[in-house]
Amino acid sequence: MKYNYFFLLFLVSQSLFAKPTFEEYLIDLKVEAAERGYASHFVEKVFSGVTYRKKTVTADKNQPETKLTLDTYLATRVPDWKVKKAINLMAQNWDLLDRVEKQFGVQKRFIVALWGNESNFGRFMGKHSVINSLVTLAYEGRRETLFKKQLFAALKILQQGHIELEDFVGSWAGAMGQSQFMPTSFLDYAIDFNNDGRKDIWNNKADVFASIANFLKKEGWSSDLTWGRQVSLLENFVFSVVGLHPANKRLLADWQDMGVRRYDGQDLPKVPIKASLINPDGEQGRIYLVYENFHTLMKWNRSSYFGVSVSYLSDRIKKGS
Repeated sequence: MKYNYFFLLFLVSQSLFAKPTFEEYLIDLKVEAAERGYASHFVEKVFSGVTYRKKTVTADKNQPETKLTLDTYLATRVPDWKVKKAINLMAQNWDLLDRVEKQFGVQKRFIVALWGNESNFGRFMGKHSVINSLVTLAYEGRRETLFKKQLFAALKILQQGHIELEDFVGSWAGAMGQSQFMPTSFLDYAIDFNNDGRKDIWNNKADVFASIANFLKKEGWSSDLTWGRQVSLLENFVFSVVGLHPANKRLLADWQDMGVRRYDGQDLPKVPIKASLINPDGEQGRIYLVYENFHTLMKWNRSSYFGVSVSYLSDRIKKGS
């Protein structure tokens, strides 16, 4: 009897902690949405048709692990055709970009570079249901807290009327629109620049450009600075102070004294600004001095490869080729 009793306790404990079915999980989400104040008809409409998408989970678990070099990454992300397209689109949207630049203090070439890197200038925004993707990823469980937070932010976006449910699409991970904002980023940074009552980062370039600029401005962008520059090093340079940690920031004069030079070997600019030194591919790869604006780009995406690719595209836009 003793063993039977403990065996029953084990079975009960297993049932208590067993993962719910997707349908049960969906019911719990509906209950939580109602507890957060969403009307029952709204909740039923938003969650109607939501199903478990195995491909979404597979995409999340099987993200590329192949180690690219920065050179390979830049060749892929900033090909000549994209540079040409960026230059043409900046010219076509000059007046609008100029108004956004003046209001937010973010140079238009960086707005266009982020636009190009995130969605190929609005061509590739994803066609997945944002709600379906977020529910599936929350249920999968590895990052449930993160994706539930994004899900309820998504409900708020729908409730505020910025997008219709049938048009509420994005990447498999829930990144949305031409700027590829996650729902929480949308709530924090999206702008209704044309004053039509919607923050439409899917279809309205005015809102797209202003939202990108607003993110950068709120995160510390300075219109007085660029992002940084590729540099060269004198022999026997000590790499102990390389990296984006705040403790590694130095004045340009200090980097000059330590053996950092412009890429062509000339002295660094004699201006009193601080910079960090980064080498994304190690000591044998490209070396960059990056300013505060690069640190801001890293708040958009914490990949140094991404930051360099956006910056490189912006420089080529400025150069005109």
